[in-house]
Amino acid sequence: MNSQRTAGSSPRSREGSPPSGGAAGGLARYVVAAALARTADGGAVVAVVLLVTSSGGSGTLAGVLGACITAPHLLGPFVARSLDLARDGRKVIAAACLLYAVALTAGVLTYGHTPVVLAALLLATAGACGPLLTGGISSRLPAIVGPRLRTQRRAQGWDVATYGIGGTVGPSLVAALSGWVSPTAAALALAAGAATAAGGILLLPFSAPSHGGDGSAILKPGATLALIARTGRLRRTVYLTMVVALSVAALPITAVHLTKILGTEPATAAVLTAAYGLGNLAGSIAVMVRPLTGDPDRLMRRLALGVVAGLLAVTASPAFALSVAAYALTGILNTFFFASTLAARTEYAPSGARGQVFIWIAALKITSGSAGTALAGSLTGLSVRLPLVVGLLAVSVSVAAATAEARFGKADEKHL
Repeated sequence: MNSQRTAGSSPRSREGSPPSGGAAGGLARYVVAAALARTADGGAVVAVVLLVTSSGGSGTLAGVLGACITAPHLLGPFVARSLDLARDGRKVIAAACLLYAVALTAGVLTYGHTPVVLAALLLATAGACGPLLTGGISSRLPAIVGPRLRTQRRAQGWDVATYGIGGTVGPSLVAALSGWVSPTAAALALAAGAATAAGGILLLPFSAPSHGGDGSAILKPGATLALIARTGRLRRTVYLTMVVALSVAALPITAVHLTKILGTEPATAAVLTAAYGLGNLAGSIAVMVRPLTGDPDRLMRRLALGVVAGLLAVTASPAFALSVAAYALTGILNTFFFASTLAARTEYAPSGARGQVFIWIAALKITSGSAGTALAGSLTGLSVRLPLVVGLLAVSVSVAAATAEARFGKADEKHL
């Protein structure tokens, strides 16, 4: 695929493109708003858990209330249709940011002063907005940066960076503010960030809805999932995304146990996870500087094998320093893979269901990552490196299946 190709030959060209003069400013506002929203989403669970445990609550209660933030992400596909139906999708996402801020604030302030079920419901309300703060915001990016493919690929590097910032800065900010002030103050800071993100979203360039005023043309959630299932390139995007997410979810769990066999203190597990996070950020910068080129379907398969190589390096590392390097390498390679999946969602999703496709895949990725964490926790009892071996084998098998499907299933390759 020529990296300079525009979207004029694909359905995404129907959306048009913003004026080139405003694209850079729109991307800058996008990055700030997305980073704020994803920092709030990434740090909220840590804030809630610290709030409960610091006030004498049980670990079980902390887990339940934390799940109230994460579990509703599974409802994302059923919320996403409102984004595709909206005359102005910015307003839908901005409203979700504001509701997230209000519900999170109310949830942490009412905890301990009212029945815990009220706090749980408020936190679940915030969690239900989460998909619009992640996949929902990402679905706006193509219309902001215009149809030129290389520009979109570079912008996707910035988008990946905002996810990395959210996943690292969010929990770190919460930990710092909880120590300096309190977990409640940390949660309120996250809520303020989400509210600020709402203003940034409203400042993004406007793009007309793809349905042209005909809401009946927008697929329902079940129909969108069926579309993904029968469209080969989207189907492969889903299962490769899910399997890779399941596999890399083992890394934080494995880090704690690897310190024992590498002869280092348990606290050094934080160094391994930090190396992975820094690898993510380094990979994002690399994609910004040198955008990915080529067909996303093929890129995903190749870069998934890169993740396999990273996991293999972690598994085989005989010393702590090498393990740090292997974690960083895996973070870089996983970021490249993630960027290729964003490209696939952008280029293969029909314009009338783009928001739903983004959020469906994001929800399934989160679910798979949670399953990977649970699986790693159970397998480390048998062998410290077993979760890594299972993960790299699972990704290898998925890549082999995707390659065979792409080669022999050309009938599924219709571009919608």
